[in-house]
Amino acid sequence: MQKLMGQMRAAMERYQMIQPGSRVAVGVSGGKDSLVLLCALSGLRDYYPVPFTVTALTVDPQFEDKPTDYREIEELCRRLRVPYHIRRSSLGRIIFEERREKNPCSLCARMRRGMLHNMAKEASCDRIALGHHYDDAVETFFLNLLESGSLGCFSPRSYLSRKELTLIRPMIFCEEGDVRAAARRNHLPVCKSQCPADGETARQKTKLLIAELAKSYPDLKAKVMGAMQRAGLDGW
Repeated sequence: MQKLMGQMRAAMERYQMIQPGSRVAVGVSGGKDSLVLLCALSGLRDYYPVPFTVTALTVDPQFEDKPTDYREIEELCRRLRVPYHIRRSSLGRIIFEERREKNPCSLCARMRRGMLHNMAKEASCDRIALGHHYDDAVETFFLNLLESGSLGCFSPRSYLSRKELTLIRPMIFCEEGDVRAAARRNHLPVCKSQCPADGETARQKTKLLIAELAKSYPDLKAKVMGAMQRAGLDGW
């Protein structure tokens, strides 16, 4: 976890993600990425030179109209001294039963983000931290290129003027393999996704493509990351 915390601190300082007194809401899905982000940020909170607070927020999609069991995550938050708020929703039913979306991920992400933004405001937070990491950034670059013919990626830090919230991604320098290992070593209570589309998404296909290309170009991900930074693409 120390290695990841060092990489997160580097990203936070490079992209000025934290200001004195920042109240950070961590979007916790229950997956490995968001749980590692939560633990690492709570650790950084105790010695980072700029004071900030951490609150954990979860939007439960309730796939098949069943609430997800987050009791182990609640216990983790108690140990970390982090307030935890859960909001149950009807996202699963709306997307898969009522609208029967053929490509559900985009709509689900937008609706979940909207609810998360509202929860952050209600919790008096001024920024939201999401668990996107190094590999997510590279995959998003390829997704935009292959699916829409555009050059782009999510931003390390962006301001949501309508909600007056700053969106930050502290794990952008952290590789997925290291995140997975940290979750395993620290026995984090990862919740397996109950989404019917899990593992069948365009992102998963892109991940497999990148893995195949990396056999011929071992430094492919580093080159993509470097290119985005040199070009200043979307705030990189």
